[in-house]
Amino acid sequence: MATRGWGGSIALAIGVGAGAAAAQLGVAYGLGIMTWPTTTDPAGERAWLASLAWTTWIASTATVLGAVVADRLSPGGPGAAPPRRRTGPAGRLPATPMATTAWRLVLALTAGVGGLLTVALVAVPARAAHRPGTLAPQMIAGGYALVGVAVGVLVAIAALSARAVAANAVLTMAYVWALATGSVIFGLAAHHDLTTAQLGVWHFGGVHFLRQTYSLPGAAMMIGAALVIAVAAAWPASRRGDNPVGVAISGALGPLLVSSAYFFAAPPLAGVQSDDQLSAYAIAPYADLVGLLGSVVLVALAAQRTQRLAAAAGGPAAEAGPAAEAAPEAAGPAPVPVPEPRSEESLPEDAYAPVRAYEADREAAVLVTNPGPVPLWPTQRDGSAEETTEAAPAKPPAKGGFVRRLGRR
Repeated sequence: MATRGWGGSIALAIGVGAGAAAAQLGVAYGLGIMTWPTTTDPAGERAWLASLAWTTWIASTATVLGAVVADRLSPGGPGAAPPRRRTGPAGRLPATPMATTAWRLVLALTAGVGGLLTVALVAVPARAAHRPGTLAPQMIAGGYALVGVAVGVLVAIAALSARAVAANAVLTMAYVWALATGSVIFGLAAHHDLTTAQLGVWHFGGVHFLRQTYSLPGAAMMIGAALVIAVAAAWPASRRGDNPVGVAISGALGPLLVSSAYFFAAPPLAGVQSDDQLSAYAIAPYADLVGLLGSVVLVALAAQRTQRLAAAAGGPAAEAGPAAEAAPEAAGPAPVPVPEPRSEESLPEDAYAPVRAYEADREAAVLVTNPGPVPLWPTQRDGSAEETTEAAPAKPPAKGGFVRRLGRR
């Protein structure tokens, strides 16, 4: 795996994209989530619209999965191109920014090639559908698959650029499929028959509608799920110190996969009233905004926390600075410090003066303490002659002088 380069990763992206498309469509057809009805009654209309939304969703998510998996299994870092090979002791060199940008674009496009398998897998069974006003329902289904691949390529580029976007997209996929599976199982237990599941929303029926458009339980479910997923994906990325811009926009790109599917199914939904599909179409943009708001607020809180920690680390020094500057003005001039005498032991070894500097002091001390012998000539300081001194003759005191003067008187 460490030896896989661009060619192996491109092949892996195509294979994973195609495999994800086939696997999701197999589950959707097996559980009855997607059906191509032959009737035009309200139930058939709902099944047709739900199948178109699921087609867009599956094509986009298969593309994103193919790009993300191929990138994570490549020898480079997350979102980075594989390192360049170089002969010699230097080994491999890191990829340049231009190579990384090209890597993300190539992986997203090649994963989209794998996601194009959705076109064939929905166009063939959609030929059996009966749609008034059109003779080629398979072309409509295939067109929705192409739109889903295009949306998936855009989200895949963002997912390769920021790990928080990839995490949000994967969590959204897991949530949508868990919700759809639970809805089918609940319908099978309640009605003893497989029923179609709506994309990203539970079927609550025609109750608790606001202005015959917004299903309050469905709105709470979609908006709450978008907020929780946004926080769950952005929190670890913010703790890792990822790029704040990628973390901030991650909350909107996961729900974008759902809202884009409902957006392109909007014209047929225009005439439907008090239906979960119309409610989901109307609420999906608000789920995007709530997810974006959740990730942005989380990034802002993380930035404030970092600033508080930095202020707490440098706060005492910053507060003591003005107080230390104002203290000398209040206390008056500071006393001049008196240097302490340094002992001989504290001096370094090379701090002693040469021997000649101490000879004059030693001679002065000798003259003061013992003034008897006086040197006849200066001592030679270069050590070439010895010092010679001669004692001055002492004058003996006069004897009998005082008696002699008394006799004369």
